[in-house]
Amino acid sequence: MEIKAFDNTKEYVFSIFGSWDKDSVISAKVPIFPQNKNIVFDFLRLDFIDTIGVRYFLALENELKQKGYQVARINLSKQHIILFNLCEKYYKSLDDSQEKQHKIQDFFENLGKKIFISFEVFIQFLNFIGLIITTCFQTLINLKKLRFKAFLYHVENSAINALPIVMLTSLLVGIVLAYQAAYQLAQFGANIYIVDLMGISATRELAPLISAIVIAGRSASSYTAQIGVMKLTDEIDAMKTMGFKENEFIILPRVLALTLAMPFVVIVADILSILGGIMVAWVSLEITSSEFMSRFKEAVELKHIIIGLAKAPMFGFLIASIACFRGFFVQKTTESIGIYTTKSVVNAIFWVIAFDAIFSIFLTKAGI
Repeated sequence: MEIKAFDNTKEYVFSIFGSWDKDSVISAKVPIFPQNKNIVFDFLRLDFIDTIGVRYFLALENELKQKGYQVARINLSKQHIILFNLCEKYYKSLDDSQEKQHKIQDFFENLGKKIFISFEVFIQFLNFIGLIITTCFQTLINLKKLRFKAFLYHVENSAINALPIVMLTSLLVGIVLAYQAAYQLAQFGANIYIVDLMGISATRELAPLISAIVIAGRSASSYTAQIGVMKLTDEIDAMKTMGFKENEFIILPRVLALTLAMPFVVIVADILSILGGIMVAWVSLEITSSEFMSRFKEAVELKHIIIGLAKAPMFGFLIASIACFRGFFVQKTTESIGIYTTKSVVNAIFWVIAFDAIFSIFLTKAGI
């Protein structure tokens, strides 16, 4: 077993001598390779080589190629060419399977990390909810702690100013739902049942959900961005230094504002959704507004309206809590504000929909 080198102008030829098996590969010394020259392995004087020897040369070639060398083999016998090709295919498939295995392992590892981080964030959020509830009870005991002007400001900015877009969205959703229902009911001559369909679905589900989603997109982002900017400009640290509690000064007015204002937003959404139904029923089914409202009083029980309104404070509480919670995650970079504002809106919309689904399933099972 021996390697001899011959230097040409453009390439460096390594002549391979003797037998290459397990014992010889273990004792083999890796030759020194010159820079900026092609490497050629000449197997003319090779006596014997097994798969261990082939693996050695394949690994050596792979290492050289990674360093930028051009590698070639010459004067291999047909038998040795077959052996090289066979080993190349085998080890390539082996490397591919190992790479896939590593990718699968990395996928589950990353998945586990994300689940663990999400669980930690959820625990922190539960602690945050506990802080809000505790602060609410302390404020009820001593109402002087409530920043009433800030509370009214957030009611106006987060709920009242959002009414135009909530009204427009509710009206359009009511029109679309009524129009689709009218087309189907007209085929069976059951035109009047559009009132039942619109009345129950709008007041019980659609109006509260649409209102919450619009408020989440509009006000949750606003809360998170406001708190993020306060962190960015060190306002929160300054308040702590002056003895102000962030839960009383920042969090509570925002949470109370959305919690108490959401039922009124939902009432407006109910009215506009029903108005959309009245318009479609009059145009498409020739049902007058008086006939619609008369049937509405008969078909839609008060419990459906109450259920829709009962969801509203919980939606408001969830949206405001998530928005404030994400706001305190903002780091001292402008990019961080965008990241956590997006997370705030996505989380708020998700939990609103999830809570609505849980609430609906529970009430259906209870027969309400």
